[in-house]
Amino acid sequence: MRKSGNPFGLLLLLVVLSSVMLACNDDDLKNATAISAKKITLSKDRSYGVEIIYSDSAKVKAKGFAPILDQVTPSQGPKYNEMPKGIKINFFDDYLKSTGSITSDYAINKEGEKITIFRKHVVVINDQITFTTEELTWDENKRMYFSPFGTVTTKDGNVVTGTQFSAPQDFSTYNIKDAAAEGYLKDKIVP
Repeated sequence: MRKSGNPFGLLLLLVVLSSVMLACNDDDLKNATAISAKKITLSKDRSYGVEIIYSDSAKVKAKGFAPILDQVTPSQGPKYNEMPKGIKINFFDDYLKSTGSITSDYAINKEGEKITIFRKHVVVINDQITFTTEELTWDENKRMYFSPFGTVTTKDGNVVTGTQFSAPQDFSTYNIKDAAAEGYLKDKIVP
């Protein structure tokens, strides 16, 4: 009588299976349980073509437009609004004359903290300056904007670049540290 099969192949299969079984120990199972226990679930409500109007004392102060607005409610922690395709906000005076704008490719609004963070190609324009940066934070409690780095271009073409930028909500003034500037003179300098 002849035996079929390969005893070496069967032995090899048993060695591989026992190696896999020995590689898995109790610690791996404990870690898997701990990781799955930390899973955070999110509830996300998505809206398209959203226009947001901000008014104060029945006067429109700003209008914002976001192509996509996600209202996110995590299973733990406060809810927030995310604008993954960016936002554009136009600001107005009491007579609905435009006073400036902010645009960015991404934004997140943390309602509980009263903070909005603009990221990626952030541009702020008003009558006096154009400010560009990669990240700008609006702190509603302090009524101030903050940025770790940015560039200010004035109406007359002067350029100031620096760190730790801050400005009030109307960008009427600003502070910038470690500044480097490029300026232009209108008239001849007389010795």
